Amino acid sequence: MATLHLLSHSPFSDDRLASCLRLLSVDDALLLCGDAVYALQHGTSQRQALELMPDSIELFALEEDISARSLCALPTRLQQIDYENFVELCCRFERTNSWL
Repeated sequence: MATLHLLSHSPFSDDRLASCLRLLSVDDALLLCGDAVYALQHGTSQRQALELMPDSIELFALEEDISARSLCALPTRLQQIDYENFVELCCRFERTNSWL
């Protein structure tokens, strides 16, 4: 069953991102929102881990959160989405797992 994984906490405050990455399956996707978008910062081990994910795993981030944190030089595989696309994405996957 394909799962959309939602991360909103800073990847520098705990190990949720690392735990999530270990559990991702081939058809899953990862959506970064809130402070989790800091994982996209160039030169961090978190960014490197995201870039090493298999190509079959889609990577999304809320464009509003990226903009609010003035992030640039984002990974080419990243798909920036708005809130309307966020809702559509949740409906597209069989399950949604929020990493609280």
